Amino acid sequence: MTHDHDLVLRPTAAQTEAALNPPPGRTGGDLVVETLAGLGATTVFGLPGQHALGMFDALRRSKLQYVGLRVENNAGFAADAYGRITGEAAPLLLSTGPGALMSLAALQEAAAASAPVLAIGSQVPAAGLGGGRHGYLHELRDQQASFRDVVKSVHTVRTASQIPSAVAAAWESALTAPHGPVWVEIPQDVLLAETSLPVVTAMDATPEDLPPRPELTALAAHLLANAERPAIIAGGGVVRADASGKLLALAERIGAPVVTTFGGKGAFPWEHPLSLQSWLEDRHTTEFLEDADVLLVVGSGLGELSSNYHTFAPRGRIVQIEADLGKLESNHPALGIHADARLALSALLETVPARHDDTAAERVRTVLDKVGARIEGQDLTLERRVLAAVREALPDDAPSFWDMTILAYWAWSAFDARRPNTMHSAQGAGGLGYGFPAALGAAAVDPTRPVLAVSGDGGAMYSIAELATARQYGLNVTWLIVDDGGYGILREYMTDAFGEATGTELARPDFVALAGSFGVPAVTTTPESLAADLANSLAAPGPSVVVLPAVLKMFAPTHL
Repeated sequence: MTHDHDLVLRPTAAQTEAALNPPPGRTGGDLVVETLAGLGATTVFGLPGQHALGMFDALRRSKLQYVGLRVENNAGFAADAYGRITGEAAPLLLSTGPGALMSLAALQEAAAASAPVLAIGSQVPAAGLGGGRHGYLHELRDQQASFRDVVKSVHTVRTASQIPSAVAAAWESALTAPHGPVWVEIPQDVLLAETSLPVVTAMDATPEDLPPRPELTALAAHLLANAERPAIIAGGGVVRADASGKLLALAERIGAPVVTTFGGKGAFPWEHPLSLQSWLEDRHTTEFLEDADVLLVVGSGLGELSSNYHTFAPRGRIVQIEADLGKLESNHPALGIHADARLALSALLETVPARHDDTAAERVRTVLDKVGARIEGQDLTLERRVLAAVREALPDDAPSFWDMTILAYWAWSAFDARRPNTMHSAQGAGGLGYGFPAALGAAAVDPTRPVLAVSGDGGAMYSIAELATARQYGLNVTWLIVDDGGYGILREYMTDAFGEATGTELARPDFVALAGSFGVPAVTTTPESLAADLANSLAAPGPSVVVLPAVLKMFAPTHL
């Protein structure tokens, strides 16, 4: 009898010859680049530094596309977006110490949003590892420690022969559900040293599936089939698992209303009769979900934003499907199913019988009417007009990336993403500066498709240097900057809490003139001309900037 693990792939004569006579002049950096190519990577992001030059020199001998940004954190955001759009692990090449540490905020966002990022950083020479104080440039006592609490896994290399296995293990970790960022570090001398090891060929680092336990899906199917008022909360896990079609089929089979979280935008058709859309920061939606006797939560941890700032108090039974074990039942007791959303929804579809509910669509419409009436009762015509203009101008299949700004907060609740995996924001970790560099990363996926970035003037200043990147690579990104003269949402928060704001007002450049100095076309627009100006910019090849001077307001909260 032959077992699978007894099978050994024997090298061909050509492979043997290549192994015996590798090309001269290769280094540890070549092993990194060859491994990435062997794993299927096509594009890498990053920023060179003295210790990392071995990796960057090796790029010259490879077919990998390199997109170099101007700040490491922005390079991390670009890799994050590339990972979200493609579902592939996005390589991020960084240098030691300051360069590595500058990426931490971006890696925190990738971790919170489950974006697969393969960060590979250099280290001081191997003799300097171990915590001693040798005085090497960029030296940290324990560089790993800075990353260990942020990323999924840490992988350290000490010899050239360890590079392929370490990079492959990190790749597999990044793509194991839930996706996330990982960290690999390789000493400078290992990257620079010549190697006689054979060229790395195709590698298999396919992550294993995360299926649900059948007894749990059987019970979940029974609960849903016999529920009187079932409802569904669909989170980002549905989008990442490419499970939107499964979600739609299940919701229609059991007649369950569906609300999508801010990370799950596009997971369910916005205008569907069962769609509660994304109005999670509204008490009417919260009360509707609290009244469900069985609430199916798919791909969400029911965190702060998804629970209307932890005011959600369910009265019925919760069934939670979640790939991240740390999020399972972390906020509410549930029938917890640790599984990939697609596999779990597939199992439910195989088991749950049809359930007819002639009142579900009417109950959904009642909730949406109440939400609409609450918004209508506030003076928010400008905000709604601006958001509608963005929706009008943006092609349905064009990705959009939103910074932490008032218009994005509106979009979380009120924007119809229309397609899964097209609307992304920094709401996972909540850091500023995400929108534009993330859009650049998405543009690197498909140069023919326009991408929209949305920032406030405060957030825009975090990534203004990347106008040079956009111009250098001709990336097809239109950047909408809403200029309200400061950190607008913090201005609102502080004024509401303390009667006046401190530290929120900002001097800023003439964004149109600044963009022009980078060779990037730019225009100042108005709410009335925004749709046309955005559409024109999105239709034109290459980068562009649209500046909207406007002071927007948030709708009144319901959780206070």
